[in-house]
This record gives sequence, structure tokens and C-alpha cells, in this order.
Amino acid sequence: MIRHVPNALTGGRLVLAAVFFVLLSFYQHDGRGDPWLLNTAFIIYVIALITDFLDGYLARRWKVEGAFGRVVDPLVDKVLVLGSFIFFAGKNFIVAETARAMSPGSQDVVKTVSGVAPGIVVLLLTRELLVTSLRGVAESGGQAFGAAFIGKFKMVFQSGTILVILIYVNYIAHSTTLSPDTKWAAAVVRDICIWATVAITVWSGLTYVGKAVSMYRRGNT
Repeated sequence: MIRHVPNALTGGRLVLAAVFFVLLSFYQHDGRGDPWLLNTAFIIYVIALITDFLDGYLARRWKVEGAFGRVVDPLVDKVLVLGSFIFFAGKNFIVAETARAMSPGSQDVVKTVSGVAPGIVVLLLTRELLVTSLRGVAESGGQAFGAAFIGKFKMVFQSGTILVILIYVNYIAHSTTLSPDTKWAAAVVRDICIWATVAITVWSGLTYVGKAVSMYRRGNT
């Protein structure tokens, strides 16, 4: 019975991911922006992170690692991270600001309060598809293509950025009690986390590409 606990935690994390996305889908900035939606989403994401640590730790400790965990665990991680960034770049987090143009009149400048642009989501998704493809090719040829440290670090940093964005949107973006300087500083921290996430994602992708190239060269020597 004990051998099924890690798999149950992994499956439970997939359920948590579904609930997390439901909460984000009901949230609408400057609309259905009830704070409890993002508060609950924050708590659920933290619980998901804890179960992510526990399932791997328990599987190794009890020596019950299996195919289910090796396949589903990273899949759930990708669903949580990519799904979060997709929502952050979507319509529920869009704000429209009016900017004065050089010519008479004005124009609407549309951006996301989360600070996440669609291009960032494309980059994150491209990295995951590329690494998954490289792993598939390598393992189909009988070569192990395990996760590197940078890949695990990327996941941790991405999750931290997601939590930072949730805090910023829910408590800082349109706070009436914080000073403009404080809100500006918080936005800078949010943007630093986002762009650091992009840099780490690119770095990890290039690391896996280098690993695949090295494996290919060894296989042809």
C-alpha cells in the first residue's frame, strides 16, 4: 500500500492544478477580481509545490520509483508552470491604459497586470517541446537523457515567479494604501523575476541542446 503513496501525491497534484486553473479562469482583473480567488490559488500552488517535493522524496526513500512517476511527475510540473503563464498572458489579466499620442487624441495601450507577454509564453513552451523531443530521440536510441540540475532549478525559479506575480496582482497592483514608489519597486521586482525566468529557461534549453549534441557525437565516433 505504501508504494502507491508517491503516485497518489502526483495524481493529487494534477487535481490541484485543475482547481488552480479554475480559480484563475474565474478571476478577471478590473472585473471579477475578488481577492479570495488569487489567495486560494496561491495556497493551492504552494501545496502543489510541497507535494512535488514529497512524491519524489518518498519514492526515492521507499525505493518505489516507477514508470508512472517518471512520466506523470514532470508532465504535471509542465502543466502547472505553462498553464500559469498562459493564464497570466491572457484576457483575465489584461488592463487597458490610455496613453497620450503625439498627435491629437489618445490611444489604448493594452498590457497585462501580471507583466507576462504572449511572447514569453511562446519561449517557455518552445523550450519544453524542444527538450521533450530531444529526450524522446535519445531514449528511443537507448541512451539515458535524465534531468539536469539546471532543469530542476528552472522549475523551482519559475514557480517562485508565479507566486511573486500572484502576490503582485492581488495585493500591490491597484492598492490604495501603498505609495507610488512602493508599487513601482514591486513592479520592478516582478519584472526582474519574469526576465530572470526567461534567461534561466533559455539557459536550461541550451544546456540540454549541448547535452544532446555531445551524445550524438559520441554515438557517431
